[in-house]
Amino acid sequence: MKEYAIESALPSRHAIGDYLVLAKPGIVSLVMMSTLTGLCIASRGLPDLWLTISVMTGIALATAGSAILNNYVDRDIDAIMERTRSRALAVEAFSPRNTVITGTLLVVISVAFLLSAVNSLTAIFTGAAVFGYVVLYTIILKRRSSFANQVGGIAGALPPVIGYVAVTQKVDLTAVMLFAISAIWQHPHALSIALKYRDQYESARIPVVPVAKGVRSTKKRIFIYTALLLLVSITPYISGMAGIIYLFAAITAGIYYLGLAVKFMMSKRDCDMFLFFYSILYIVVIFAAMILDMA
Repeated sequence: MKEYAIESALPSRHAIGDYLVLAKPGIVSLVMMSTLTGLCIASRGLPDLWLTISVMTGIALATAGSAILNNYVDRDIDAIMERTRSRALAVEAFSPRNTVITGTLLVVISVAFLLSAVNSLTAIFTGAAVFGYVVLYTIILKRRSSFANQVGGIAGALPPVIGYVAVTQKVDLTAVMLFAISAIWQHPHALSIALKYRDQYESARIPVVPVAKGVRSTKKRIFIYTALLLLVSITPYISGMAGIIYLFAAITAGIYYLGLAVKFMMSKRDCDMFLFFYSILYIVVIFAAMILDMA
């Protein structure tokens, strides 16, 4: 009987799998990498080990909590879209009530931990990112306006800034440039994936840009944002923050990205997943070059 009671109290493999689906470990990993970039840039090399562990722990908890709350709010539309159906099933398996409690606890613990173990600015920016993603983007705008991606992009651009202020404890020109590059990059990246799943978004009545404005308009926007990204990516060199290694990487990767955007805009295709995957490679390359140059 005792053995049975202990086994019943432990989470099953199925429950753990549901939790991982809700927490979106892939997104958590990307956010942590983005935050680590800010840490390395601010430290001009390898950051302090304890500070890194503290920031990574806080960011992982906040991101997982935000993802869980996002899945709770979107459980009805996730059930409609094929690419997100497993999330809706996970919410039901985990129970909506427990989903909200778990997500909220993770966010609160994260902000409190960052406030005590790192600094107030890091905690404030983390809280702002959660608020922007969960409240402004997911709850208020996502189902009502194609402008939702603009707000979501702001929240998504904060992780490198969070890593940066964890070291510097201030917002300066470098932090602003990190934010600008990340914020602009969010748009062609998100629009590319929205094009691929346009029909599913339309079925779920989510007014993403391809649904609200059409494919042609979306392709033009990808081109505009990519061109703007190329220009903004050069500012770290102009300001003296980064050197020739970064400049070469930013121009080379940026021109190729812009070329892909032009080619896609002129084509008759409705989506281009190579453009989407290249956007991920692009941001990794220029941030890696920035870290290498500053170190």
